[in-house]
Amino acid sequence: MIDLSGVSIEYGHGRKAVSAVRDVSLDIEDGDSLALIGPSGCGKTTLLFSLAGLLTPTAGTILVHGTPVHGPRREIALILQNAGLLPWKTVWQNANLSLRLNREYPERTAEAVLDELGLLDMRNRFPAELSEGMKRRVGIARALSTSPTVMLMDEPLASLDTLTKERIQDLFLRLWMRHRFSLVLVTHDIEEAAFLGRRIAVLTERPARIKRIVDNPGMGDLDYRRTPTFQETVATLRGALEA
Repeated sequence: MIDLSGVSIEYGHGRKAVSAVRDVSLDIEDGDSLALIGPSGCGKTTLLFSLAGLLTPTAGTILVHGTPVHGPRREIALILQNAGLLPWKTVWQNANLSLRLNREYPERTAEAVLDELGLLDMRNRFPAELSEGMKRRVGIARALSTSPTVMLMDEPLASLDTLTKERIQDLFLRLWMRHRFSLVLVTHDIEEAAFLGRRIAVLTERPARIKRIVDNPGMGDLDYRRTPTFQETVATLRGALEA
């Protein structure tokens, strides 16, 4: 269970303080999926970074599995907009980086993850030799290699073309259904939110508050994009953003 209670986040102090998030309360059941959408600069990424333990809330509490989040934790993985690959390391070395930092995980775990993502044959290639879609998959492999129970994603498919984006969205969905980690996705893409979020939290302009929670029970079907329900959900989200 992920539980946010009355979370507010400010940058700076005194008169120069900027409020980024204000009084956000959310709960995410184990194995559930939540997408966060809202206007650019509203505080979505700030909220995600606080879940990752990279930012400390000014007020409120964040609990993961009943324990307060006071810093990065091994069971919480974060995938950023840029895959964040080290250009001088191979696919194998990049995917294996988390395991080398956490030595209790065997290296064969990284091999199994690369195989699962169809990257094992590319293990000796460098990032410059990969397409953007492949780079994102290596970033996913690195996040999965430590078997996280919570997966946080910040615009992980930004700048990809539509077909590549949809293929990797399908991959994310399969991975979520197979591993059942709790998923929190920040995205500007309304259709991506509708495809990958079983619930979608619509945020206000900065400081981010919860404007509306949209339930999305059809999520989990690879053919969901082709259904009338999907289009209705997209229209609902668009209306909530514009309201």
